[in-house]
Amino acid sequence: MDSLDIFEVLVRENTSMLTTFIRAAVSQEVAVDDIWQETMLTAWRRWEDYDRSRPFGAWLRGIASKNILAWRRRLAKDHVWCDDATLEYFSEAFERIQKLSGDTFEEKLEALRSCIQSLPIEYHTAISLRYEKELMPAAMAEQLSMKPETVKKQLQRAKAMLFACITRKIGLAS
Repeated sequence: MDSLDIFEVLVRENTSMLTTFIRAAVSQEVAVDDIWQETMLTAWRRWEDYDRSRPFGAWLRGIASKNILAWRRRLAKDHVWCDDATLEYFSEAFERIQKLSGDTFEEKLEALRSCIQSLPIEYHTAISLRYEKELMPAAMAEQLSMKPETVKKQLQRAKAMLFACITRKIGLAS
């Protein structure tokens, strides 16, 4: 297998994860596509610099982070969706996800989807309102006629249930 083949395989294995990482930091779909393409071009140009003893996904996220920051600087007058600390948090979270067993990111997402579907209705609703509808806990509380503290507790419990479910489904890497 030559260098181009290896690069293509690694890109295919990490495309979903990289797209999700970029989308977590950038809300504009056109910008997500542009940043993804720029990341791939940079990765290809710097392919010889890649340390093959390190995870390829982390290397791509590092390149993508720099491209996200460059995009933010160009659009400094617009609302900033995340700062350097948030990007670092996303990168660490994705690193933990990659260490979970399961062959692909898609399998891990499917486990998450399955676990969300299995939540009791009140917890499923809380997760849906917070992460699909992107409502903040105060707005959720208003919509659900609950106290904000109650909503926050529901979210905390739902996340704990999801963690336990995903751990059962795909386990943690050793």
